[in-house]
Amino acid sequence: MIALGCDHGGFSLMKEVIAYLDSKGYEYKNFGTYSEESCDYPDFAKKVANAVVSGECEKGILICGTGIGISITANKFKGIRCALCGDCFSAQATREHNDANILALGERVTGPGLAVKIVDTFLNTPFSNDERHIRRIEKIED
Repeated sequence: MIALGCDHGGFSLMKEVIAYLDSKGYEYKNFGTYSEESCDYPDFAKKVANAVVSGECEKGILICGTGIGISITANKFKGIRCALCGDCFSAQATREHNDANILALGERVTGPGLAVKIVDTFLNTPFSNDERHIRRIEKIED
C-alpha cells in the first residue's frame, strides 16, 4: 500500500501519479488534498509519514509546488527517509542506498511525464541490503 499526499501546489501532478498507479494496479491510500484550494503541506506530510511509520503503508509519495517543504516536514518523523527527486537516477540511488520510504516531487519543477518515470523507478527499485548502506542508515536513525 502506498500513502499519497499533496497540497494545492501538487494537486494536478498527484492526479497524474494516481492515473499511473491505477494503470499499474498499485494499491494506495490518498490522504489528500482533494482540490486546488489553498492548504498547508505539513498537514499532508504528517498524515503520510504517520501511515508509513505505523506500517499502514509501505511507502509514500508526497507532492507540493517544489517538493522542498513537504519533504522537510516528512523527514521530521522518526523512521522516515523522504527523498526529493527530480530525476530517475536519484530515485534509483535513494532506494538502493538509503532505503528511502517516501518520494517527494515538485509539481512546479517536474513535468508529469518525468514524474511518472521517477515514481516508477522509486517503486520498482529495491534496497541493496549492502552492509555499508545499512550502517549508514543506522547512523541516520541514531
